Amino acid sequence: MRRLDAVPRRDWQRKVQELGLTWHSGAQPYWNESAFYEFTAKDVELLEAATNELAKMTLAAVQHVIDGKLYGKLGIPEIAAPLIESSWEAEPPALYGRFDLAYDGTRPPKLLEYNADTPTSLLEAAVVQWYWLKDVFPDRDQFNSLHPRLIALWKELAPALPGGRIDLCSVDDAEDGMTVTYLQDTARQAGLTANIFPIDEIGWNGTAFVGPDDRPLGAIFKLYPWEWMVREEFARHLGKDATVWIEPPWKMLLSNKGILPILWEMYPRHPFLLESRFDGPGLMMSWVRKPLLGREGANITIHQPGKDVATGGHYGAEGFIYQDFAALQSFGGKYAVLGSWLIGHEEGNAAGGVGIRESDSPVTTNTSQFVPHVCD
Repeated sequence: MRRLDAVPRRDWQRKVQELGLTWHSGAQPYWNESAFYEFTAKDVELLEAATNELAKMTLAAVQHVIDGKLYGKLGIPEIAAPLIESSWEAEPPALYGRFDLAYDGTRPPKLLEYNADTPTSLLEAAVVQWYWLKDVFPDRDQFNSLHPRLIALWKELAPALPGGRIDLCSVDDAEDGMTVTYLQDTARQAGLTANIFPIDEIGWNGTAFVGPDDRPLGAIFKLYPWEWMVREEFARHLGKDATVWIEPPWKMLLSNKGILPILWEMYPRHPFLLESRFDGPGLMMSWVRKPLLGREGANITIHQPGKDVATGGHYGAEGFIYQDFAALQSFGGKYAVLGSWLIGHEEGNAAGGVGIRESDSPVTTNTSQFVPHVCD
């Protein structure tokens, strides 16, 4: 694995915007094609194996949490427990997730966290970097089968979606809106009926959840965190009707940072895990304190002997975990985090490709840049 300089394509802004990446620029450009990462076949093989192994381990962790009724450790309210357990038992459709990994090309990749519920940067990973590859390196490859795998998965899930229909919703945000628009496109390519509306237009008619046309919702993909859903006014109605929610409620266990110390307890010293604890740093000399429900690098503290770095934010009310500090490799002064995507949860065959975010510091935030990659 290495980082190489590149010459941006002529009129690259127009090219990525035509693909839907409207937030490509700003005070600091989000999309950066003045560099790219190069992986060997061995790198890809290892990342794929690690992703599939972590997928298997995290599913076992869900069962462990449910069996042990460990919801309190994760700051999950009591109202959510029956939803989690019933959805886990029913095995409803689940679409995707993203492991964030520290990897330098020499040591095993390490799990930093898992966004199993509402991962974004999907469009960039699945489509935008693929078109960059075809323009710049038409004879090379990329660890990226996300687009065709999403279409194939929608086809597989179709029998579980009433009427072959999926509604999709999100908050009014450019990135979230484009993510559901892209997923709508993949669903339609799979032959499904797929419509989009804002999540605040979901209602309860007394017997069922309904959309803006007052039609009962059969299946709905919501790009909205479950930890927020269960605190909404309508939360008391969740589970009372036959609505299929994607992602399912059990995913809230895996997007919670509390799953990291649980994984470490289940798989101590596993090569793909970092030591993680609920009760403080213990004997760790360098560590990261993370809020159970934090997002975009907020409320993170990195402690190294003689030096602390902290980010601001409004998360942490539910508690924190402590994780061994993974010293990210600096590539020309940039720190890269690999987002390794799962499409579906088929054992041994979930890994679908990677997207790379890089920062000037070891904390990945909402200002970190997306950089494309190639592989042998």
